[in-house]
Amino acid sequence: MSQSATRPLALVTGASSGIGRELARQFAENGFDLIVAAEDVELDDAVEELRAIGGAVAPVSVDLTKRNDVERLVAAVRGAGRPLDAAALNAGVGVGGAFLETSLDAEIALVELNCIGTMHLAKRVAQDMADRGAGRILFTSSVASQAPQPFQAVYGASKAFVQSLALALREELSDRGVSVTALLPGPTDTEFFDRADATDTRLGAMEQKDDPALVARQGFDGLMKGEASVFAGSLASKAMGRLSAVTPGPVAAKLNRQVTEPGSAGS
Repeated sequence: MSQSATRPLALVTGASSGIGRELARQFAENGFDLIVAAEDVELDDAVEELRAIGGAVAPVSVDLTKRNDVERLVAAVRGAGRPLDAAALNAGVGVGGAFLETSLDAEIALVELNCIGTMHLAKRVAQDMADRGAGRILFTSSVASQAPQPFQAVYGASKAFVQSLALALREELSDRGVSVTALLPGPTDTEFFDRADATDTRLGAMEQKDDPALVARQGFDGLMKGEASVFAGSLASKAMGRLSAVTPGPVAAKLNRQVTEPGSAGS
């Protein structure tokens, strides 16, 4: 990536589609050069789209469940020859279904990406930003982080991990010049439900899911304002997230089951 004297630099993971792609677009439209990372071939299309907006875009194809790939991405960021001003740690996957029946391998991979990969990359990014005394980090959490998620048990737990990590780091880094923000989307119109095998749930079958562009814009704005948590999407999604946060866990779990249980779309 050629060095720019005027444009800040941002890193976005999971940038090939969905919220990540729209977050990358937000950064590009607001004058950032980009390093974008993803594992799938859709990244090529995203890069072409982002370059058309303006600025430099450097793609890095990585599997963030692998420690060597995380370090390779870190090396690419450090090798850009300029400081990283913002990082959107967005890469994540879901697994839906009854815990007794879902694939253990799939759920271990979920934890490796959503939790371990996110923590690993966050440590490297935060260390560099703290050393420099400046930077912004956005973690893509979820409204699912606010309450137990039957039939998405491991996914919900992984997002609770991300949310807790983000808020803890926000406090730790508050006197080091680094701002940390958690983005909490509700049901969003992305490939998530297809990939998580959750299209037969009431949640997955919702017709009025949030626009990922809206979620990304609200997340970007919250990051730039230095907000702690951003419940993003429609007013209904925001209300759902805030209500989940104050509902007792066992009650929330029963309520969530009504929309996350396989086959509930037809009930």
